[in-house]
Amino acid sequence: MSKQATIKEIAKKLGVSISTVSRALHDHPSIGLRTKMRVQEVAKEMHYEPNQAAIQFKMGKTFTLGVIIPELTENFFSQAISGIEDVAFENKYNVLFGQSHDDVEKEKEILATFIKNRIDGLLVSLSKSTRNIDHFQKLVNYNIPVVFFDRVPKEEDIYAVSCDLFKSSIKIVDFLWDQGHRHIALLKGPQTLTATNERMRGFMEGLSRKRAKTDPSLFSSSDLTKESSWNAMKDILSQKNRPTAVIAFNDYVALDAMQYVKKYTDLVINKDICFVSYSNLPMRTYLDTPPLVSIEQFPYEQGRKATEMLMAVMNGETLDTKQIVLDGELIALQEE
Repeated sequence: MSKQATIKEIAKKLGVSISTVSRALHDHPSIGLRTKMRVQEVAKEMHYEPNQAAIQFKMGKTFTLGVIIPELTENFFSQAISGIEDVAFENKYNVLFGQSHDDVEKEKEILATFIKNRIDGLLVSLSKSTRNIDHFQKLVNYNIPVVFFDRVPKEEDIYAVSCDLFKSSIKIVDFLWDQGHRHIALLKGPQTLTATNERMRGFMEGLSRKRAKTDPSLFSSSDLTKESSWNAMKDILSQKNRPTAVIAFNDYVALDAMQYVKKYTDLVINKDICFVSYSNLPMRTYLDTPPLVSIEQFPYEQGRKATEMLMAVMNGETLDTKQIVLDGELIALQEE
């Protein structure tokens, strides 16, 4: 393999100064068109490639974004990543990904690694065990802006993109009520997640608008694992006022809960007991008995908008708002 040409070698071949070659390659207005064209032609002939490390050092940037998500294998986050990568590519940025696996300590380790690699900005969807964002707030000391998406903290003075789960939950209650359901259970997620509380608030508000009383015995929580969702479903079905419908934290939790019903009860799904959820995952089209409806939370758009927001912050632009909240859409998963 031949040695990569340098600006010095190009200058020597053309009989001009190194600064002239450098300016010509960077399209500086002080260099005439004929000289620019000749320099660029010789650079191409000699297979010259700019030293990106030197350029980045000079500009004080690495042109790298860090992204921390709970699970790369989850379809929701893979769609969000597509939105992130599209914007990053458009702006000539590289992307480093890290999976917290819903472990706050792993989240902190990834963050430390990203800081060592001198990322220019960070995108985060919090782990289910993250109780505060102190480790992210330290980024201000490194002049690294951060934008949260989907699983966002409750703090107001942050940059964030999310889906309006409060209003979405009201839509779900309205749907179930119109279907004749009066005993509705709520299979919640981890209490550490703001999303869990927003679902709960919307559920309570939806019932309040129907002048219906809530039944706390029909509330149960899952830590998002299969075993936990099974236990939550077991608890819900053991209550005196057994529900005719269950609102699950997301499609994965709904699938686990439905599996429990099929395995341990004689109830017929979508007849004796119905399920609704959030995320609107593509796998729904392969199910014989999918949840009746699911909330589309637009992961690609969340990823794209969060990255656009991060780019704007890094460029010192003034934003109209620090937080973007998308309206969720109720999607029917089967024909009535």
